[in-house]
Amino acid sequence: MKPLLRLLPYLARYRRTLLWGLLTVVMSNVFTVALPVFVGRAIDVLKTGIVSGTLHRSDLVMYAGLVVGSSLIAGFFTFLTRQTIIVVSRHVEFDLRNDFLSSIQKLPLSYFQVTPTGDLMALATNDIGAVRNALGPGIMYPTDTIMTFLLVLGVLLYTDWQITLLALIPLPFVSFVVYRLGKLVHEKFEERQEQYSRLTTRAQESLSGIRVIKTYVREEHETRLFRDLSWDYLRKNLVLARVQSIMWPLMFLLIGFSLVITLYVGGGKVMDGRMTIGTLTAVFAYLSMLIWPMIAFGWVINMLQQGAASMSRLVKTMDVVPEIGDTADTNHGITSITGAIEFRHMTFRHHGAERAALNDISLVIPAGRTLAIVGYTGAGKSTMVNLLPRLYDVTEGAVLIDGVDVRRIPLKVLRGAIGYVPQETFLFSDTVADNIGYGVDRATGEEVKEAAEIAQISHDIEEFPRQYDTHLGERGITLSGGQKQRTSIARAVLRKPAILILDDALSAVDTYTEEEILLRLRRVMKGRTSIIISHRISTVKEADQIIVLHEGAIKEQGTHDELVTLGGIYAELHRKQLLEEELEQL
Repeated sequence: MKPLLRLLPYLARYRRTLLWGLLTVVMSNVFTVALPVFVGRAIDVLKTGIVSGTLHRSDLVMYAGLVVGSSLIAGFFTFLTRQTIIVVSRHVEFDLRNDFLSSIQKLPLSYFQVTPTGDLMALATNDIGAVRNALGPGIMYPTDTIMTFLLVLGVLLYTDWQITLLALIPLPFVSFVVYRLGKLVHEKFEERQEQYSRLTTRAQESLSGIRVIKTYVREEHETRLFRDLSWDYLRKNLVLARVQSIMWPLMFLLIGFSLVITLYVGGGKVMDGRMTIGTLTAVFAYLSMLIWPMIAFGWVINMLQQGAASMSRLVKTMDVVPEIGDTADTNHGITSITGAIEFRHMTFRHHGAERAALNDISLVIPAGRTLAIVGYTGAGKSTMVNLLPRLYDVTEGAVLIDGVDVRRIPLKVLRGAIGYVPQETFLFSDTVADNIGYGVDRATGEEVKEAAEIAQISHDIEEFPRQYDTHLGERGITLSGGQKQRTSIARAVLRKPAILILDDALSAVDTYTEEEILLRLRRVMKGRTSIIISHRISTVKEADQIIVLHEGAIKEQGTHDELVTLGGIYAELHRKQLLEEELEQL
């Protein structure tokens, strides 16, 4: 139950509503507990009146009115209980869901590289739902149960303490059953939730990779894998259900013993004249009222155990300390960036890797200049530019912007000054306009269109059914690869960033379109620091400076003409691409 203590700050926000809710629980129970008294007295009045012949219908009407009135008032307060405590649980669920999303968005890329998306989806849906159940019913029913138990016990002791003590004998066994089986429920629920995460992960991957699945005719294979995972989930659910199903019959059995004891002892007292039938009826009614608290107790224990298991899973993610973020060394006086970049003896090694991805990189990029990075696949080009917006932090050395270590620049300022088109294009299931304007608050239609023209996507958009209001599918599935890249370029251009990074952002467009985009981009890049990564020499040859990365180190550096003359890796890439172009023309 310890993980549930983490919810106290959330509950504290709604403490006034919760207090009102607890008060309504008390009032509801007071009027509910009064019902058996009225029923018992009505029975005694009925018996006495029949025997003596003095029964008046008005007496029955009075007691009937008291029963109905008490029931209505108790029902009204029960309604208010649900309108306060249950509503608070929904508010806490809302807050917890937002905090969970906020916390995972602060985590570095390295976390998402080892954590399946399905796990996070399961936490955000199923587990948060289980926590809400532990909060709403988990607060309401224990309070209701305790109040009912105390009030009923007090009345029973006052009515006949001997019968009450005898009837309570089985109750410690009920507590023992709940305690032992509750621990087992906790374990089985955790196993079920872990299996649910695996099931969700597989479903998410199958849907995201549907094109690959269809292309390779692996529908039956995926269906079989999903069915196996579903069967495991079903088995774990059945194990949990079996454990829970044992609890209820045992509790009913033990509570039944209380009723048998009451009937035997109380019946003897009625026969001896030491108790009226009305009083015995009231005692039975009160004992029946104790059945629900006992059942609710077991049910609540189940929910609390499940909620605790889910909260512990949530806490593991929410307590992950972001490796990258503002610290005490952050200079919050920095509010803007010019764009001068320096890599100073920088070395980077991925977590757990033996070999450095980048080794002792030293490079200066003056503000407003364009740097191009080329090299074979796996040379470390994307990793190098990922260090600028601090998607990763350097292992050794430093990356500086405007002479300041990027680790001292406020993260919001740093990333807000960078327009980044990553190698893997991602578009949201939204309109074209909203995708282009994603990085800017309240972008105007004219600004969106201007950015689209620069990226050479405007003509394509105008041919769409609803033009800029056309809704794209998931991950922009309705667009071609080249259209996706150009839309991403427009998104980056619209920000008018101090630093523009294009990571192989023109690989899916033809040579003619590439030239048109670069022509317009040069106007945008003028006065801005730009970094272009590409495998095409035609893309980078106009850059102010070109570096060739090979096995994580800078092997060549200079302008296009200088590197061609050098006759190294760059010259070899240039010769191959010229040959490819000649072959295409033939």
